[in-house]
Amino acid sequence: MRKQLASTPLFWRVFWGNAAVLVLLAAALALGPLHASGPLGLAGLLIAVGLALVISLLLMRPAFRPFDELAERMRRHDPLALGERVDVDGGPKVTALADAFNEMLDRLETERRESTRRALMVQEGERRRVARELHDEVGQTLTGVMLQVEGLAAKIPEELRDELDELRETARSGAEDVRRIVRRLRPEALEDLGLPSALSALATAFHDQVGVRVKRRLQAGLALSDEQELVFYRVAQEAFTNIARHAGASRVELQLSRADGGALLTVRDDGTGLARDANGSSHGIRGMRERAMLIGAQLTIGSPRDGGTEVRLVLPLDGPRR
Repeated sequence: MRKQLASTPLFWRVFWGNAAVLVLLAAALALGPLHASGPLGLAGLLIAVGLALVISLLLMRPAFRPFDELAERMRRHDPLALGERVDVDGGPKVTALADAFNEMLDRLETERRESTRRALMVQEGERRRVARELHDEVGQTLTGVMLQVEGLAAKIPEELRDELDELRETARSGAEDVRRIVRRLRPEALEDLGLPSALSALATAFHDQVGVRVKRRLQAGLALSDEQELVFYRVAQEAFTNIARHAGASRVELQLSRADGGALLTVRDDGTGLARDANGSSHGIRGMRERAMLIGAQLTIGSPRDGGTEVRLVLPLDGPRR
């Protein structure tokens, strides 16, 4: 009963409270020592109570509607929607509540951005550590195996040469896998050559892995900070990963450019399109949105009219960064 009452809108709670008071007063007047008298008697009393309820309903509904709208907007608010605030026009009380809620969102957004920054920086540091260990330990071990295989090539009997070739191919394939994993964990091209070159290398690796060509339009000189370039790269990387795993695309477009005074990254494919609940259920998409929030960028993921999926990351730029 208490849960039902808590879930009932405030308007109806107040209205039924008023109705209960009116009904009780009418009952007390009708059944008490002071009986209703006059030409209408009890019928007139009931009509008066009904009229009072109708007037109460008509007067209270407009006054409480802004509170219901505010509650609904609070309920539908997306915590990862950067800069989205509630705005309800309903008098000073509603405005005060909306302002208090928006101030709370400002604080939460700031705290979330800082906590996300710390978490992602720790993640990137762990990626670099794992990549370094893979390269220095596993990669070197596989390279040593390949050298040993080459040393045995001249000594091994002819009937074992097929097994030796198979071992050589296994070691070579393992070393290539390690190099590919290291490149994904630590984008050296991003550190050494900048974002456009790193995205071009990412598109090339995607083509080599999936066999789908990527049409590229990559503009240099966007003057992004290291943190912003890393977010752009990781968003593109996750978009390519989703295309390779789920899209079944035959064409992919990658664009990095300046648009409306900001930096724009677009990854678009002609695949199967976005699932209805993908924005809420995919950890990869959630990770992209958190990274976008970290640098104050706006991420949108949708399905264009002609099909497929489009990932757009827009970062407003106040001016060139040095």
